[in-house]
Amino acid sequence: MTRARSAAAGLAVLAGLSLAGCSSASGGGTDRPVTVAGDTARCPGTVVDVVVSVSQWSDLVHQLAGDCANVTTVLASAAIDPHDFEPKPGDIAAFEKADLVVLNGADYDTWAADAVRNRDPAPAVVTAADVAGIPAGQGTNPHLWYEPDLLPRVAQAITAELTTLAPADADSFATQATAWTQELQPYLDELAALKTAAAGRTYAATETVFDLTAQAIGLRDVTPDGYRSAVSNESDPAPGDIAAFEQALSDGTVDVLIFNTQTEGTLPDQLRTAAENAGVPVVDVTESPPTAGGSFVSWQLAQLTQLSTALANK
Repeated sequence: MTRARSAAAGLAVLAGLSLAGCSSASGGGTDRPVTVAGDTARCPGTVVDVVVSVSQWSDLVHQLAGDCANVTTVLASAAIDPHDFEPKPGDIAAFEKADLVVLNGADYDTWAADAVRNRDPAPAVVTAADVAGIPAGQGTNPHLWYEPDLLPRVAQAITAELTTLAPADADSFATQATAWTQELQPYLDELAALKTAAAGRTYAATETVFDLTAQAIGLRDVTPDGYRSAVSNESDPAPGDIAAFEQALSDGTVDVLIFNTQTEGTLPDQLRTAAENAGVPVVDVTESPPTAGGSFVSWQLAQLTQLSTALANK
């Protein structure tokens, strides 16, 4: 069977398959807010209360605050899609005593922004989308933790707010910021190496989760436009878009397939099989940290190492 006929044959099966949401029922964590307490004995001044909307930013906040903050993550579970999350009273209550709130923004965690908006007096707020200069309602890719250049800027904003809230802890926060910068270096080094490996190479993705990192290292996106638009709007791709994706995998257009393992539905698995049958390397990524409270750098490095190996073997 020719490649073109193979794609057409798969279309009849693929057209009836659905793709659901971003995060799925796989992954770790809890459906309740999770708090990691600071240490009053080790903090030189005041221990502040920080609330983080989603787990993607939790480790950054923990690293920057150290012993001088109680850090509560409202949505700590990788099994719940933040886009569709409906907070319970206990989730909203987590914001009530916050001195500082850290949000993603870009319409990713509007439920948290709404909860903060109703606070009186209002807490200090750091929103990643605001740091990036992204207006609300622009249809921007909301997976901002995957933007390497944004991470240090968000870190600086968080440290500045922590220092304003607890000036007696300024030296502690400065020390934590320096330590976090050092911890981030292996991640930055891997990104720099990948810029060379990615030159002139292409990728397609089952979802837009990893796009900001892929673009930062110079990979060219060849995901069919119709497919990308459909999944970004949480709808089913048209049969022609699925066929175009299969064709791109089979004819050598795609050098690597980026696969979000936290996605529900059989369509992504079908595309993965198509990639494997065509000899296209598959790199597994996740939208949320796979382990609640895990290291951001370790999470990202594991994925970047997969990508480096895939490009080297292609």
